Amino acid sequence: MDVAIVSEEENPMLHRTDVTFELTHDDATPSRLQVRDSLAAKLNKDAGEVVVRELDTKFGMRKTVGSAKVYETAAHAGDVEQDHMLERNKIAADEESEADAEEA
Repeated sequence: MDVAIVSEEENPMLHRTDVTFELTHDDATPSRLQVRDSLAAKLNKDAGEVVVRELDTKFGMRKTVGSAKVYETAAHAGDVEQDHMLERNKIAADEESEADAEEA
């Protein structure tokens, strides 16, 4: 899977960058979590700081266009994003497991 950044727009009030990207894939459309991890690696961010909002693949195409919001910290993502988006991107579970690891 190849990730190409199409555009980036800074949003300093919400401590994030809005990113539009394009994926080229060989097989079926990758899952949201695979895309999140690949995009986070491309942007040198932690996976908990990236929220994939939309993935759009046209029928029969091997190209997917999507949008994501890349936050400065996972805490900023938790403050701003809706609960269902955090759940889809498995961010709430990541924050809880990190908090449990810090307590131990």
